[in-house]
Amino acid sequence: MTRIDLKKVSILLIAIVLMLACSKTDDPQNTTPDLNKDRAAILTNLADNIIVPSYTNFKAKLDLMSTKSQAFIAKPEAATLTEFRQAWVDAYISWETVEGFDFGPGTKTGIRNYFNIYPTNVAGIATYINNPSENFEVTAAYDKQGFPALDYLLNGTGSTDAEIIAYFKSSTDGAKRLAYVKRIVDHMNELITKVISNWGTYRSEFISKTGTDIGSPMGEMINGYILHYERFIRSGKFGIPSGAMLNGVVSANKVEAFYKKDISKALAQSAHQAAVDFFNGKNVKTSVEGPSFKSYLDGLVAKDVTTGKLLSEIINTQFVANKAKIDALKPNFYQEVIDNNVAMKAVYTELQKAVRMLKVDMTSAMSITITYTDNDGD
Repeated sequence: MTRIDLKKVSILLIAIVLMLACSKTDDPQNTTPDLNKDRAAILTNLADNIIVPSYTNFKAKLDLMSTKSQAFIAKPEAATLTEFRQAWVDAYISWETVEGFDFGPGTKTGIRNYFNIYPTNVAGIATYINNPSENFEVTAAYDKQGFPALDYLLNGTGSTDAEIIAYFKSSTDGAKRLAYVKRIVDHMNELITKVISNWGTYRSEFISKTGTDIGSPMGEMINGYILHYERFIRSGKFGIPSGAMLNGVVSANKVEAFYKKDISKALAQSAHQAAVDFFNGKNVKTSVEGPSFKSYLDGLVAKDVTTGKLLSEIINTQFVANKAKIDALKPNFYQEVIDNNVAMKAVYTELQKAVRMLKVDMTSAMSITITYTDNDGD
């Protein structure tokens, strides 16, 4: 028998162990993903590349609207009305890109309640105009301010621009009406300034607390995101006006931007695209996708139980179908409800498919608990 050289065997064994260790480290199949680190990257990308810059972009639009409102208040005439109205439209469309951030500072200020509760309360607006001391910071004031109230004041106080201008130049009430416009715009500026300022301090908490438990930034963000998609896009823009909800009662007068009806589609498109981009982590400035709900689902290898495809792929496919249904509608949703309500209901039905995927499949894969309630059986 050949004598075994124990020293050589030992060296050989050490080499084999080192090779296996290197192989295991280099092989991505053997790497366990650090999900907490992934969530930190997701939260950072969403905060720095979507949430804060979107708020900044919106603030610029609101600032312009404020400037145009001041010009109109100083001199109510056709030219200043036209410019104020266009700035209002641009700011409203931009608002749809940030309305879904109903978590953190957005929730604490209740900004959505002050900016976009519709239909607006026309009788209540008249009361508030005549009583400037009425409190703006109460629930009862929600439907008397924000974009919907400006919609009425700029587009619904007369059948022509001349009549609208006359409404504001009335010798008895014109000054009070102009003062109310100023009050609305000033309050909107105050609230968005507060939200942006609060994000400056909230950011560190948002990106550092990476858990998925109830009350965590991740949990609150996903709940806010899904609630917005379900209640304020699916239901508010389509389900309620079309009668697909509320026991089938058709309510064309409850469309968004009721007095400037030809922008209702543009508002819906802006809101839906913002939701899609947020899901995919699309950078507001560069349009490059980064860490997101999509990447997190992919990291978890979350799949659709029926098809076996990646859940993120199924959700994005549904988003494309939803967009196609919305794009096929005419600009005036009020008229669509009257003339083509089948199409409005079809959008609601298509959006509902995405709601189930987000609310059930996505949250299950992410171990997120839904903490809000809805009464339509979803």
